[in-house]
Amino acid sequence: MSYHYLIDIALILLTTKVFGMITKRLQMPQVVGALIAGLVMGPAMLNIIHSTEFLSQVSELGVIVMMFTAGLGTSLNDLKQTGKAGFLVALCGVIVPLIGGTILSLFFNTSTDPNAFMQNVFIGVVLTATSVSITVEALKEMGKLNTVVGNTILAAALIDDVLGLIALTIVTSIGGSADANLLVVLLKIVAFFVLVVVVGIVVKKAMDWYIANVHSTDLQRYPIFAFILCLILSFCAEEFFGVADITGAFAAGLIISTTSKAKYIELKFAPLSYLLLTPIFFASIGLKVELPEMNATIVIFSILLVVVAALTKWIGCGLGAKLCGLKGHQCEQIGVGMVCRGEVALIVADKGAALGLMPEVFFGPVIIMVV
Repeated sequence: MSYHYLIDIALILLTTKVFGMITKRLQMPQVVGALIAGLVMGPAMLNIIHSTEFLSQVSELGVIVMMFTAGLGTSLNDLKQTGKAGFLVALCGVIVPLIGGTILSLFFNTSTDPNAFMQNVFIGVVLTATSVSITVEALKEMGKLNTVVGNTILAAALIDDVLGLIALTIVTSIGGSADANLLVVLLKIVAFFVLVVVVGIVVKKAMDWYIANVHSTDLQRYPIFAFILCLILSFCAEEFFGVADITGAFAAGLIISTTSKAKYIELKFAPLSYLLLTPIFFASIGLKVELPEMNATIVIFSILLVVVAALTKWIGCGLGAKLCGLKGHQCEQIGVGMVCRGEVALIVADKGAALGLMPEVFFGPVIIMVV
């Protein structure tokens, strides 16, 4: 058995902290430093640490815990109030990047493949992604998560995941994936949210009864029970309903947030997140980046893709916020807050590559755009 993973974890924790302190000095979120640490230590630069299955699994657990704690710290009433705004922001934040990415790709994709048009549309689908985890951590760090803007971004980013999944299913089904069926996907999404409501009602009543009737000084059982719920809902979301596991984790956090022990549970989860799981998650994104050789045309495409990716989310999501009557500066903040693509775009791009919908030469530019 190899124990090299211990050195990998030690290096990740050290470099994410060092780079996090540097970015904090530059008045940027420490999340940025953690991402840069992964890039510097990974194959893209120094090639000291490599992405392994163990690190990938720990990073996945990291994002699950991160979204669970985000749900714990979110007021269900505030989320309901921003629900309409969140939907419009997410809808415009999917449509505008989808069109922008498709148009840009039309000018650069010279492939004679019969599926060339769907390849162009797929670049647009990649741009629809929003990394809710990166956004949440940055907002939490700045103390802006539980604000009108923060709640709107959070609601929009979660809805964005569902809309992005629908867009991906449509494109992959047209592009030749026999497994993709839009009606089945929609039914699964609805079934998942019905399950969340039912579980939420049962868990709330059960915990309220337990807290009122079982007087115990052993408070540690509450965080353990909450974590079990988080893991089970995350597993069910991904395995049975085709919904992202982070959505299941966030739903579990929201359910627990309605109980009287929510603050205590949130307090107990914080050390687990910042001591180990969160740094590994953000560093692992950088570790997966391998930049290929590119010619002048692809370099130009990369630059334009970055510009289009940022502008279409900023404009699209800002427009959605404007339609809901939010103030100008709030619209700008929401637009910028939705720009992050992160691991979500990489997963979508990887799926497209497996189905032949992502031209090989475009993979490098997508990685650059994500970074």
